[in-house]
Amino acid sequence: MRKELKLKNQMSELERVNRFVEEIGEELGLDMELQMNLNLVMEEMVVNVISYAYPEGTTAEIELVAETDGKELKFVLSDRGREFDPTLKGDTDMSVNPAERDLGGMGIFIVKNIMNEVTYQRLEGKNLLTMKKEI
Repeated sequence: MRKELKLKNQMSELERVNRFVEEIGEELGLDMELQMNLNLVMEEMVVNVISYAYPEGTTAEIELVAETDGKELKFVLSDRGREFDPTLKGDTDMSVNPAERDLGGMGIFIVKNIMNEVTYQRLEGKNLLTMKKEI
């Protein structure tokens, strides 16, 4: 199975991301907890691209591709925005009171903890974030 979703960098597109993940989950017969976790991961990463990859007021395309070999589900999120490797972000210190933590970083922490593997590449002017989950 291979599915693609092309999005505009607008928050209103999150509903389409949710439907995309739900359709994949149903097609693969994934349990509800895994579907919800995958939905959270994709939403977090798409929100990061929408919020930070492009100057405000710029319209651009984001692509989300999902593929599976039956054992592993792989998502690749790509955009042509500012170069940013979320895998280099240090893990959030969970021992610190949430009110005292620096803003940001929780989404990436969540993604790293839900997915089995998260890698980043910058190729031909594109950010490529690959997220893999054993199913």
